[in-house]
Amino acid sequence: QVQLVESGGGLVQAGGSLRLSCTASGSIFGVSAMGWYRQAPGKPRELVAGISSRGRINYGDSVKGRFTISRGNAKNTVDLQMNSLKPEDTAVYYCAATERDTIVVVDYWGQGTQVTVSS
Repeated sequence: QVQLVESGGGLVQAGGSLRLSCTASGSIFGVSAMGWYRQAPGKPRELVAGISSRGRINYGDSVKGRFTISRGNAKNTVDLQMNSLKPEDTAVYYCAATERDTIVVVDYWGQGTQVTVSS
């Protein structure tokens, strides 16, 4: 089993920045892609950004140009740098990991961290 622990959420004003971090532990030898999803109240969970074990990156359309995903050298950590934050970015952000090469199919979820952007 794989455990994912997120950190870095909080409250920020519109236009500000936050950095989320996630560390995977446990049976991580099979983990390939990692990434971030988010879920706002009353909305479905959506992909924010994903990065494969080979460094291929994809972003959700609403965050392109503002968010940057990166992965640590040990491959068991993934960060999300969020700049130019907007109130509509307010959501619970979930770290995700998979044994596949794309984060579109998720095998493991973190517990989530709240990000609130005030206007």
